[in-house]
Amino acid sequence: MGYRKLTIGLFCLINIFSYNVFASSLPDFTELVEEHSESVVNISTVSHVDQSSQFQSDMSQLPEIFKHFFGDMPDRDDRQHGNKDKKKVQSMGSGFIVSEDGIVLTNNHVIDGADEIFVRFNDRRELKAKLIGFDKRSDLAVLKVEADDLPAVKLGKSKELKVGEWVFAIGSPFGFDHTVTAGIVSAKGRSLPNENYVPFIQTDVAINPGNSGGPLFNMDGEVVGINSQIYTRSGGFMGVSFAIPIDIAMEVVDQLKDQGYVSRGWLGVLIQEVSKGLAESFGLDKPYGALVSQVLDGSPAQDAGLSTGDVIIQYNGEEIGFSSELPQLVGRTKVGDEVELVVIRNGKEKDITLKIGELPGADKPASEIAKSNAKKSNRLGVNVKILDDRTLEQMNLDAGAQVVQVLGQAARTAGIRSGDIISRLNNQRFTSMPEFLTVVENLPSNRFVPVLIIRQGNPLFLVVKIKE
Repeated sequence: MGYRKLTIGLFCLINIFSYNVFASSLPDFTELVEEHSESVVNISTVSHVDQSSQFQSDMSQLPEIFKHFFGDMPDRDDRQHGNKDKKKVQSMGSGFIVSEDGIVLTNNHVIDGADEIFVRFNDRRELKAKLIGFDKRSDLAVLKVEADDLPAVKLGKSKELKVGEWVFAIGSPFGFDHTVTAGIVSAKGRSLPNENYVPFIQTDVAINPGNSGGPLFNMDGEVVGINSQIYTRSGGFMGVSFAIPIDIAMEVVDQLKDQGYVSRGWLGVLIQEVSKGLAESFGLDKPYGALVSQVLDGSPAQDAGLSTGDVIIQYNGEEIGFSSELPQLVGRTKVGDEVELVVIRNGKEKDITLKIGELPGADKPASEIAKSNAKKSNRLGVNVKILDDRTLEQMNLDAGAQVVQVLGQAARTAGIRSGDIISRLNNQRFTSMPEFLTVVENLPSNRFVPVLIIRQGNPLFLVVKIKE
């Protein structure tokens, strides 16, 4: 009996010792959170939209499996205050301070379509923010608040992250400010559907609606990513989260601060993955590279002699394992730089040198695109840029003007948003800025007219009324 008691006692001691050893090996986030949480902010926005068009536009943007994860949280119906046509919509997300003079970084989808943006700090101060610039392809936006000596984050190097490394996030899930969650890096360089220019960091850090735009920290207290997307079947966290690498983000930020838009490299080819059967048919010893399925007219690829059926296996010395790796490398190349490609053509390697062009369709600011037309187009309440022939062809449109900025009440009430493409205005098409301005000037006053827009690839009719 005494022997049995001794055995049980030793077993308990071993278990306690093992637990203490295991617990001591886990990271302690307390000091890091205390030191860096004040650099994380809450982002809220206010938009004034037409209720009838809001239902249509919301239905046209129902997310698929990959979802941006902030939600519209409407105030009480403004009709109680005598406003029958409009309502306020407040959206909430996260962000963080990147410089002491008030530069704040967040996701573009957090502030997209906002009329007003507010930043709430750890000390409960709330300041109105100015939008410096945005980039839809990387889903980033740069804000500026009028304040000094703000607690800026320390930036790390996302390329030095290792799979299995501990990371943690601070944000405002469901509006609960400065919530901390932790996990590990699950994978690097992930390519997601419709996100060709960002090699995402995959983590198992718990991310939920409201975390969007918040920082991902490493164990040195450095920001290594920006929490952006989740994989979900339910709308909530399922253990698969994605963050934009901070190295990529800061390249975008620098361009937005310097020129107001992001310029990306462009090759001008349509590509597909190389399967096992395709690899054998093209004389490859294994499936790898990017198979060129089409060379676009007037592109750098056409000028350099790239052909349909070429398999690009190297780009400036970087081997292309999967086709998704090529757009990321090309997009980060400076416009005008010469690059070296290695392709497989007719079973043999071939070296090709070409000069990188600029990717069409940059989100250039109104000051660069339509300053001279602002007064005339303000009758509708938008600044636009006319889409070039190549972009129209890619989108299968015969005419179109992309909305760069919503300025006036007519467009805002109609539900027109930045990024929308106006394809028809009052059932009239236009192929140049003068034609567009003529259509705008001839719009009838005090009468609803139809506007056909393309939003996220989907056609949608709205109505606009010019009140004069």
